Amino acid sequence: MNTPAHLLMGAALFGRPAQTSILVAAFAGAAMPDLSLYLMAGTSLFVLGIPAHTVFNELYFSSAWQAVFAIDNSFVIWGVLMAVALWRKVPWAIALTGAALLHLAFDFPLHHDDGRPHFWPLTGWVFDSPISYWDRAHGARWVAPIEAGVATVCAAVIWRRRPPLWVAVLTGALLLAEFRVVRQWLFIFLYN
Repeated sequence: MNTPAHLLMGAALFGRPAQTSILVAAFAGAAMPDLSLYLMAGTSLFVLGIPAHTVFNELYFSSAWQAVFAIDNSFVIWGVLMAVALWRKVPWAIALTGAALLHLAFDFPLHHDDGRPHFWPLTGWVFDSPISYWDRAHGARWVAPIEAGVATVCAAVIWRRRPPLWVAVLTGALLLAEFRVVRQWLFIFLYN
């Protein structure tokens, strides 16, 4: 799934009650499995000037990058952290780890040939799903609109709770970003 959808889902499902610390934790947890990708790709593209083709076709699949992805995309690690958060009864930690696990639960079935080792450190196995959220050859034409619909419902749930103004504005910005990404998948990448 696209990161804006992950953030909206994490906040909708784990951002209750609509308190700042819980909402920040839910947004942060939903973003954390993608954070390393943004940092490494952003540095490679904009600081080091490495071409996008090299970043996404070579570096992304390199052992070094996959080692980092194994850590922040591990059901095992996030599951242990969630168990500790539940045991200690820390609401913000439950929101953070719950949103991260939700992110992984939706990424797992939607990455065709660009998945990650979700069960590290137990195994380095990577599930190659028959479905992709972005690849037109593997269902993106129908996944993208469903994802946008889910993101819209999640935004409505967040707004219905009457969150702080910054959350309402962020929710709107994330929803617009999701629509923009889906538009690109459907009308630019899919039909070229």
